[in-house]
Amino acid sequence: MREVVKTAYRYRPGEPPLRILIVDDDPKYLAFVSRGLTESGMVCSTALTGEDALKALRRERFDLVLLDVMLPGLRGWDVLEAMRSEGLDAPVIFVTARDAVDERVRGLRMGGHDYIVKPFAFEELLARIHVALRNRHEQTRLTVGDLSLDLLRGTAERGGRAISLTRTEYLLLRALAERSGEAVPRTLLLQTVWTIGFDPGTNIVEVHIRRLRRKVDAPFKTPLIHTVRGTGYVLEVRS
Repeated sequence: MREVVKTAYRYRPGEPPLRILIVDDDPKYLAFVSRGLTESGMVCSTALTGEDALKALRRERFDLVLLDVMLPGLRGWDVLEAMRSEGLDAPVIFVTARDAVDERVRGLRMGGHDYIVKPFAFEELLARIHVALRNRHEQTRLTVGDLSLDLLRGTAERGGRAISLTRTEYLLLRALAERSGEAVPRTLLLQTVWTIGFDPGTNIVEVHIRRLRRKVDAPFKTPLIHTVRGTGYVLEVRS
């Protein structure tokens, strides 16, 4: 299996360079995009397969991932699911020749930050990268009532009191917080938190919701996690 390849880079003195991982099975495309981003002052690493991309993400910290959908072995969708299940929260921009509307919607709903269709103008790619990174830096916390999630540290607190959560509990709470005020279906929680794309016939979601309620709601006067009968759960402040 091919390993990740790093390119040289230039950056302006005093500014930390952005670290970008480019994942695509076309070597010519990788060379073109990597060269352009390098000339823009970024550090670029490339991977030809989803497996190599995950190896790189587990080994190093990246500011952003440019991810193709149709990869040999693990597809782009699979890579993003694996990233989120492991707590690897670097922004992902899908860059692909697949331009169907349902494909774009799928990528965004799965947690992708943007979706660019090939061929594209390089200036557009640069602009979208900067927008994704700006949005990431602007939103470092999610707040619902007196509950606050630190997205950079992966921690939560309520009323100024730290809440001790397992990794799965944090991912479940974050999935609800990202859609606060909205009923989140059980099937979406299974896919987002456990990367299960079907109903396993177990009560794994219910068990973890109960544990989460004991930590997030029980010690406080006002519950935030509510059951939406026949649908799933919602995180919101109710009077």
